Amino acid sequence: MTTDYGAGERSTEDREMDKPQMSQAIKVVGCVVGVVGSLLVYGVLQERIMTRPYGEGEDAERFTYSVFLVLNNRCVSMLVAICILTMTQGNVQPVAPIYKYAAVSCSNVVATTCQYEALKYVSFPVQTLGKCAKMIPVMIWGFFINGKTYKFADIAIAAVITGGCTIFALYGDVTSKAAKKAAETTSYGVALMVGYLGFDGFTSTFQDKLFKGYQMETYNQMLWVNFCSAAISSFWLLTDSSFFKAIAFVKHHPESMYDVAILSCASTAGQLCILYTIREFGALLFATIMTTRQFLSILLSCILFLHPLTAMQWVGTSMVFGALYYQAFLKNARTQEKTEDGGEGERPLLQGETKNNV
Repeated sequence: MTTDYGAGERSTEDREMDKPQMSQAIKVVGCVVGVVGSLLVYGVLQERIMTRPYGEGEDAERFTYSVFLVLNNRCVSMLVAICILTMTQGNVQPVAPIYKYAAVSCSNVVATTCQYEALKYVSFPVQTLGKCAKMIPVMIWGFFINGKTYKFADIAIAAVITGGCTIFALYGDVTSKAAKKAAETTSYGVALMVGYLGFDGFTSTFQDKLFKGYQMETYNQMLWVNFCSAAISSFWLLTDSSFFKAIAFVKHHPESMYDVAILSCASTAGQLCILYTIREFGALLFATIMTTRQFLSILLSCILFLHPLTAMQWVGTSMVFGALYYQAFLKNARTQEKTEDGGEGERPLLQGETKNNV
């Protein structure tokens, strides 16, 4: 005897089959909200801390201690990694020699400091768009350190991104409102962005090479790289006498410490959401989310901090993000082809993939 279901009725089997799809959709939405939400908060607070004064009138002061931000970010990430490894009974001992963690940490601290310092001289949209060009130094370091070669499509994407960034810089104001002179932007600010791109590209490439061959959990690497980064940041702050100046600043302006704490929590939450997204859904969704997040960060900064962009700057922005979206889908297609052929698939070259440099 068969059961006749009406047009508006569905079998129990159909409803059960829909549950995994609904669960998967909820996970995707959670990843999008987690990554985009935490990193948008991170971006807004980064700009607020580095470019807006605390206090009013004669009491107004700007926060200038970039390495102090790095120290707080790394301490929070380190504590979270310890908690996760303790709960999961993971290995908290260093798997690789400590100098290998320290080598990655050193370039990571310099890169992150350059990222924060650049906001004193160039606007947040310029900083964010410049970070999109991260794949260019990654390709250069990959060639010199690992002997890696790249296809014409990768080089063409890098060229379009470079062209978009150039158009953005040439056809509008790129100066931070915190900068005193336009000349500071064209020299020191641009040099800091170049330093950020160079050191961050080196970090991700060097990280792959140093830890190759070690059976290392993600959170073990997160713990020890952040531990070494915190140690290097502390040494830096103590040797240039800025540690106690930063403490004095946050005591005088307690609201700044709230911003620093939330910035560090948002940074760590972003790292965790990124790791989960890559593990559950792969590099394509991650790259799409990150590219969208960067575009939204520029849009939000323009609204909140009044950074008007010219028509040509929007053209440059569109070129950069169009190239990044194309890159993500191109890499996904290559991975699927290699998987179908029985290979492991090509590791995607993604902008923003250094886990410890959010």
